[in-house]
Amino acid sequence: MVWCCHQAMKLYIVGLVLALVATTWSSAIPKPDEHKNRAYDKDLSDQQHEREGDHNNGYDHDAFLGREDAKSFDQLTPEESKERLAIIVDKIDKDRDGYVTEKELQDWIHYVQRRYIVTDTERMWADHETEGDKLTWDSYKKRTYGFLDEDLPPDHPNHSYKEMMDRDKRRWAKADKDQDNTLTKDEFTDFLHPEEAEHMRDVVVMETLDDIDKDKDGFISLEEFIGDMWPNKEGEEEPEWVKSEREQFSTFRDKNNDKKLDQDEVKEWIMPPDYDHSLAESKHLIHESDVDRDGKLTKEEILESYDLFVGSQATDFGEALTRHDEF
Repeated sequence: MVWCCHQAMKLYIVGLVLALVATTWSSAIPKPDEHKNRAYDKDLSDQQHEREGDHNNGYDHDAFLGREDAKSFDQLTPEESKERLAIIVDKIDKDRDGYVTEKELQDWIHYVQRRYIVTDTERMWADHETEGDKLTWDSYKKRTYGFLDEDLPPDHPNHSYKEMMDRDKRRWAKADKDQDNTLTKDEFTDFLHPEEAEHMRDVVVMETLDDIDKDKDGFISLEEFIGDMWPNKEGEEEPEWVKSEREQFSTFRDKNNDKKLDQDEVKEWIMPPDYDHSLAESKHLIHESDVDRDGKLTKEEILESYDLFVGSQATDFGEALTRHDEF
């Protein structure tokens, strides 16, 4: 389980986590080599769960609070951390029995992760000109790629933007369930976060192949697999985690032993059907802080391990404490 978290983080740290449509999220569009406009099965944090074999609490903070709230907890004193964590614990303990169970913790983690998606969609939706309750492709394209000449030759410096737009168009078509070339807000959510929608999973696979399959043969070789995670620098010794990834590729990823990954193998690799990030993290947090080993946490046990859940430093009260929406 620990390895799976570690593997997922190593794979998808290639771009800004949750920058799923990097070209759309600011008025200044980044250069193609600055962000990978790839959909992926996002993890709970853009941080590694382990660093060189040592546990990284930053991952747990992102998972438990959500990325934005985790930032707001970065400069709290221990006393402030515990005070505000206690308020969150009361929200997690839905049945008010004085214990936080694995299911309650899992539900909370899922809630804070989903909250980001909803907030992000609302922000992006407001940034575009909609027609009633729908956004047209032409409006989206104008807002995002209005600067782009679509008839660029392949050797033009801006041709990479053309590839980004083509990728967006393919994702748009998949998100457009009724095929009217417009997106409702729900469909736009699927467009921005395809890893969250079952019918968008093929897009996630195709975008992964697009980025990693350098020789464009429709497969991911071991060299491409490793090169995407760890661009080898001349004279730099290969880290242990990379050696582990090589072994995992041959032992678990390449199911038919043909030394490459096809679409089905890529799908199982990036979206394992039997792995739930929120459940894995809730199990981890309970394992690390359950002093009496009864399989659930009291508020006292959580506060005793406050540094695992929220850290000891933050700048403001944190959205998890001030929001009035229902959990």
